[in-house]
Amino acid sequence: MATTTIDPQTRVARGAVFVVFALNGFLVAMWVVHIPAITDRTGIAHSTLGMFILMLAGAGVVGMRIAGPLADRFGSRTVVAAAAAITSISVLGPGLATGPVSLAIALACFGFGNGALDVSMNTQAVHVERTYDRPIMSAFHALFSGGGFVGSLLGAAAQRAGWDVRLSLSVAAVAGLAITVALVPRLLPDTESSARESNSDISPESGRYAHIPDGTSQAQNQGRESETTSHEAGTTRSTTTPNRSRKVLALAAIAFALLLTEGVAADWSALQIRDNLDVDDATAALAFGAFSCTMTAGRFIADRVAGAVGRVAIVRYGTLLAAFGLVLIMASGWVPLTLLGWAICGLGLSGGIPQIFTAAGNLGSSTAATDMSRVFSLGYLGLLAGPSIIGWLTALVPLTTAMVVPLIAVLFCCRYAGAVAPQQK
Repeated sequence: MATTTIDPQTRVARGAVFVVFALNGFLVAMWVVHIPAITDRTGIAHSTLGMFILMLAGAGVVGMRIAGPLADRFGSRTVVAAAAAITSISVLGPGLATGPVSLAIALACFGFGNGALDVSMNTQAVHVERTYDRPIMSAFHALFSGGGFVGSLLGAAAQRAGWDVRLSLSVAAVAGLAITVALVPRLLPDTESSARESNSDISPESGRYAHIPDGTSQAQNQGRESETTSHEAGTTRSTTTPNRSRKVLALAAIAFALLLTEGVAADWSALQIRDNLDVDDATAALAFGAFSCTMTAGRFIADRVAGAVGRVAIVRYGTLLAAFGLVLIMASGWVPLTLLGWAICGLGLSGGIPQIFTAAGNLGSSTAATDMSRVFSLGYLGLLAGPSIIGWLTALVPLTTAMVVPLIAVLFCCRYAGAVAPQQK
């Protein structure tokens, strides 16, 4: 069995990227938990808030598309530093806003920084993952969820203690800047030339996932070999513009479908169980709790599973499991069974997005971050589109029936899961 010694600097970088993901989740949560206080302070209506949140998302897409080429040109470490600083500073903006105009400007800045940080930190995560002999991307995304959980608890505690929203967000901004300054020097430099070098150095014999446990069957070995990054000839092919463009489009389509389902779960799971089973709000809240709990837990174990069976299997069988959960939700007339359905759905979806981003960042070209930004931006649109589509459908059919939309989406992902496999000779 081959062995790989991980450089201590790379281990430090891995820990730093973990914290960057957690910081991103923390800053987003600090904005979310203070939305009621911010709307009261600025005096905006819910309809205006909805429009501003959509604008925040649009600014995020712009940030993603700009951050990709910048990360390819200057390295993801540089862009992470700038994006994390912008996000940390701009999280204070909504707290300082006194009216609709100032809030709109603050949210546009925050959305732009958050979108740029999304792309750059995932690009850095892919760079770190290349140096390991096993998948590690899912754990990074689990830390994002964990950071969001910590942020929601601290934000709620600050509000319970009577802190003014400006004080709470000021503390978050200062903490974010301090963490950014401490972590950025520990990230790996990955300029355009080093990215090309990393891609060309990956081979079936020495690249990631090369370790096959003793006793593995020939069929499993062949499946694992199909998950291995090709050597120089394969890399050359993957850098061909038309070929790479098709791959990026396929990955973006799967990301769109997966994030559409996540968006539906986040915004409609509680309402679905309340309307379908006539339960109180406290019980209904358990639906999203079950989904997010298994989503986070699944991301902590998805890397080991991906190392054993490959990332295509993670997406294919994970989305099939999510489809089973959605069928259970639609058919159930019992609260525990419906909660189980949402939990199964969260577990099934947990490993999918990290595998897509890993695939997008390893297309064997010098524009890895740009490729990731394209996948990110279209996937992000799915996160926004899913809840909206369900809302429109509820004017025609019951909410539970409308769950057929995410069901179709995950079955689509199951069918085309092969898109996450590296391109072969």
